[in-house]
Amino acid sequence: MTQLDLSRRAFVTTALAAGGGLMLGFSIPAEAQAAMLAMPDASKAPAVGAEINAWLTIDTAGVVTVRVPHTEMGQGGMTSVAQLVAEELDVPWQNVRAVLADANRHVNGGGEYKDMSTGGSNLVRNRHPHIMQAGASARERLKEAAAQKWGVPRAQVTARQGVLTAGANRGTYGEFASAAAGVKLAEEPKIKAYGDWWLLGKDIPRMDVAVKVDGSAIYPIDVRLPGMVYAAVKACPVRGGRVKSFDASAVTSRPGVIAVIELQQPKKERLSNNDLRSAVAVVADSFYRAKVALDALPIEWDFGPGVANSYEKMNAQAKDLMQREAKHVEEVRGDPRPILAAGGKVVTGEYARPYEAHATMSPPVAVANVTADRVDIWSFTQDVSALLRLAANQAGRDTKNVFVHATYQGGAFGLGNHVDISRQAVELSKQVGKPVKVVWTREEDTAQSRTRPPIWARFEAVLDEQGLPKAMLSRAVGETTVPDYADRGIANVPYKFPAYRFERHVVPTNIPVAPTRAPGNNNNAFTIEQFVDELALAGGWDPLEWRLKMTEGNERWQRVLLKMKEVAGFTTKLPRGQGMGIAVVESHGAVVGVCATVDVTRRGNLAIDKVVVVSNTGYVINPRAAHEQVKGCVAWELSHVLHGGLDIRDGRIHNTNFHSYKLLSMPEMPKVESHFAMSQDKWWGGFGETAVPPTPPAVANAIFFATGKRIRSTPILKHDLRWT
Repeated sequence: MTQLDLSRRAFVTTALAAGGGLMLGFSIPAEAQAAMLAMPDASKAPAVGAEINAWLTIDTAGVVTVRVPHTEMGQGGMTSVAQLVAEELDVPWQNVRAVLADANRHVNGGGEYKDMSTGGSNLVRNRHPHIMQAGASARERLKEAAAQKWGVPRAQVTARQGVLTAGANRGTYGEFASAAAGVKLAEEPKIKAYGDWWLLGKDIPRMDVAVKVDGSAIYPIDVRLPGMVYAAVKACPVRGGRVKSFDASAVTSRPGVIAVIELQQPKKERLSNNDLRSAVAVVADSFYRAKVALDALPIEWDFGPGVANSYEKMNAQAKDLMQREAKHVEEVRGDPRPILAAGGKVVTGEYARPYEAHATMSPPVAVANVTADRVDIWSFTQDVSALLRLAANQAGRDTKNVFVHATYQGGAFGLGNHVDISRQAVELSKQVGKPVKVVWTREEDTAQSRTRPPIWARFEAVLDEQGLPKAMLSRAVGETTVPDYADRGIANVPYKFPAYRFERHVVPTNIPVAPTRAPGNNNNAFTIEQFVDELALAGGWDPLEWRLKMTEGNERWQRVLLKMKEVAGFTTKLPRGQGMGIAVVESHGAVVGVCATVDVTRRGNLAIDKVVVVSNTGYVINPRAAHEQVKGCVAWELSHVLHGGLDIRDGRIHNTNFHSYKLLSMPEMPKVESHFAMSQDKWWGGFGETAVPPTPPAVANAIFFATGKRIRSTPILKHDLRWT
């Protein structure tokens, strides 16, 4: 049933790759193994033996190296994956290392990591079973190797903290690593249940802190290759437009200029987000020289029909549509329209949020080196396997000959897979025959960014004798690319309206959009959670007590609301100019509540003093990292809700740098308290995005209590907050 199958060839390969240690993974074709043996990066050495998806190595000293298939963009993914593996393997944390896994092996070796994408707070919540299985499987293979040597049943062998024991027999993981590499299990072990954890649930410092502090962490912008040249790129500022003509002779004689190249987009009307767009690139021996030459290059654009688009036009269309019945309908519970038509105490509210840019710390950067026999790429991505396939497609090469070099990411949260900079780098390297680094300026980044889509929403409800809603109609307006973003958090509200109907309209746009942190919910919560406050106050209810009443029987929500009641000190009875506001949102598998405390002077100067966050994600595997993510979510979304809003006129974005598209400053950052209220009942939520949606409505609700003014659109700081 279980056999030790370690041939001389397998032993030699294992010893070469891991210094005599254990390497776990799916078996892959010999030619793929040979190709990867040629790679100088030890993290891309081949695995021997079929077993698990996310795999690991153990050397003779007992040091465990976990190969992490997911992007590390500051969310702590490398540490989380290593923790999940180490929990099952049962090895001292100080003996655990992590490296970014190889996309070439995954794409061409049968998808051994199952999924290399990173997004939607999915890394831990949906992928923990197969990640933990890697550690569990390795543990049992080590035990089997020891059992066969000692002549005892595997059940008598204990594996704990890197040491194997059975009676008087004792050995380290490192001693049995080579033998364990040849073990094949008849049946994979089950992963541990909550309550049996020894490592998960503890504060663990992130593995990437040291290299980011000392400056040794490598991002795409840090990559330097022999003979590398630089490219600055300018695409049509109007989305959907194309290059009409340009005069390359005007800049080709400038110092350092190597080439002026037109990037031609595919001939189709609707491009996907990462399709190559019509653009012009200047390649030079430095980025500065490339950028200066590009700025001087005469370019004539065919702007296309998108030039007629503007946010003002979309806003007017949306306001008109909100008064009409929509074609897309979800009648969640009964039909509220007859009840609303019958009259009574009716409450209505309209809200809107505009387009937003990602504005990541590092603007998008890609480095590509296309040679006769291979393609190498370093780039801005949240899925190295998708990047590999994209580079292969652009270069016209087999995926076996394309290699993605995973790096840390200077921000992403949705943008990483939704720009065409990687195609640009591959195409330019192919044409100039040299390694090329493409850097988007902040202006190009904002102008070409696939943005967060806008939302407009109108709500209408009628109250019963208790002051609670007996019927409600929600009508949202989204844009045409991903209209279902307008549904999230509105169509599926948890509040128990006896009759509830959701409708959705769309408005036409030429502006491409993409996921941002907590897509859909990030904007929509601002609308629905403010209207909830309006409903509560109209019915004479305290907003927190209203939410408790309207979610009775919903354990996940009740747990968060009761914890907020305990720790936040929410009250509606603060002096004029001060206010507290709450909001609770379910997104990405978690329920998160926020209580914000604000101070607004008579002159309208806003200060957010404190933000209390209560999270229910089912479980938490690293409290320290979770608290960090909560604070990051608050900072991220405060930037948008206070300062953001893309200025779209003539089909293009006009506020393309930080002087006009502002971000949160350090003095504006409030104190953030993070608390947990975990259900611990076999469901896993995420932390990377879930505190984003409730932050804006909590702040807006607090401003209402401080000033009496209801904030119906963002950015908040464009509103007159003065009070008397």
